[in-house]
Amino acid sequence: MPDWTYHPLRGPAAAVLGRRRSQLTALRLLASVGSRPAGARLIARGFGHRHPPERLAGDIAGVPVTVRLGITVPPALARDAVRAMHPLGAGVVEVSPVSAADVETVREAAAGRSIPLVVGACDPEAEADLEPHVDGFTRSDDPHVVHVSDPSVTDAAAALKEPGTVVLARPGVLVEAGPGWFARVTEAATPTAPAPVLRDVGRDPRRWPAWWWALLVGLGMTGAGLGAAAITLGPVLLWYDRHYLGMTVHELHAVNHHLVHFLQHDRITMAGTMVATGALYTGLALGGIRRGWPWAREVYLLSGAIGFPTVSYFLATGFVEPLHTATTIVLFPMFVAAVRRTPHAPRWRLAPEGPEEERRRALAGQLLLIVTGGGLFVGGAVISVVGLTGVFVSSDLAFLGTSTQMLETVSPRLVPFVAHDRAGFGGALMAAAVAITLLSAWGWRRGEAWVFWTLAAAAGAGFLPAVVVHGTIHYTDFLHLAPVYVGIIMTSTGLLLARPYLCAKTGAAPEE
Repeated sequence: MPDWTYHPLRGPAAAVLGRRRSQLTALRLLASVGSRPAGARLIARGFGHRHPPERLAGDIAGVPVTVRLGITVPPALARDAVRAMHPLGAGVVEVSPVSAADVETVREAAAGRSIPLVVGACDPEAEADLEPHVDGFTRSDDPHVVHVSDPSVTDAAAALKEPGTVVLARPGVLVEAGPGWFARVTEAATPTAPAPVLRDVGRDPRRWPAWWWALLVGLGMTGAGLGAAAITLGPVLLWYDRHYLGMTVHELHAVNHHLVHFLQHDRITMAGTMVATGALYTGLALGGIRRGWPWAREVYLLSGAIGFPTVSYFLATGFVEPLHTATTIVLFPMFVAAVRRTPHAPRWRLAPEGPEEERRRALAGQLLLIVTGGGLFVGGAVISVVGLTGVFVSSDLAFLGTSTQMLETVSPRLVPFVAHDRAGFGGALMAAAVAITLLSAWGWRRGEAWVFWTLAAAAGAGFLPAVVVHGTIHYTDFLHLAPVYVGIIMTSTGLLLARPYLCAKTGAAPEE
């Protein structure tokens, strides 16, 4: 499990299973999943781990490793460690001390390994028996091998910056720091350069960097959302809406005095979600992609890959919204330019380590934000399905005081018109939810204030209009709004817990 479940759930797991048993259960779970190729990829991608820089490659005891960072374990833990550590970002596993009595245990651990395995043998007999089965042997007096018992990321990263030095963590380090320790050390030891600024962009669009295209999409999405809100609060229906329905706003109001308000509530909520998505894309562009975080581009790509295709919902609803379509046509090429360009080299600056209690509280907040994002995605999927099938839920019809059949008698195009708005909102909510979930899962680092403000802006843009419009039109069914209230509470709590950690000062140390 990642740090954001390991630490928040560590106490309850220890209370139920016992401290030692809960630790072994966590290790064996990771080993079981990590021993399968698909499982190893799932762990690596799910934890947000990426390829370490070439500078951190090297060797230990003559054995090449992709990163000079690993773990040293006793023979009893060797089998699980060999299967679990590679997806977590370790480059080597050392088993030590190994005597003749441990040879069979180490042999079994070495079988089918996907990570270099070295052994600290106690005697020549054990070394001779294991030579055909392991990659190499370490010596206790090797000055290039540093064994660490302190979970300090700063100290481990400083040791890695020495050419040829291999850092091996003792098991207690991961127990105390969590499974994300390897990735945190790798990031801290990665050489970085200054991030580009606006004057570096230039005027030739052919040379614009990926982050600039991503920023334009974010700003365009925000502008489109604000424009949609202005239309909804003003004329409500544009000429093409009136032409499709064959009715004016006054005629709709005459049929059902709640109907226009219902349309406004759907469209304001959709507009707020568009602004929230724009805020997320803007933050990812400026704080993530511009500074070379590889996961930021993936968050952006996955969110857009869900959001942009929802324009095709018109195939099911039968109503083509010209402004929605035009916005997609304008923004989609920019989106493609943003995700197809080669990402920048690392240009981030990490804040120094702070109090561990601060990080632990932030991890609890991170878990809340991830759960909230997952809930929003499920909600968006349900809204899309409802919009493409039944269109209305029972509380909608209770608010309107009518039935779907009665609305269809008013105009055969009225229900498809509402369906377009509702399904489109569901698709936009899913796109925003993916960005919220993955940004929270992969972007949680001390000093990354842009993550806090991006999520706070998205939450304000998404939740506030929804609450205000429902109250204004007196559509206050508690069960209908309960997911919004829960989302507000969880998001606010998560951001408050994480604020000291995310908004910590990065310091003035020069970047390499």
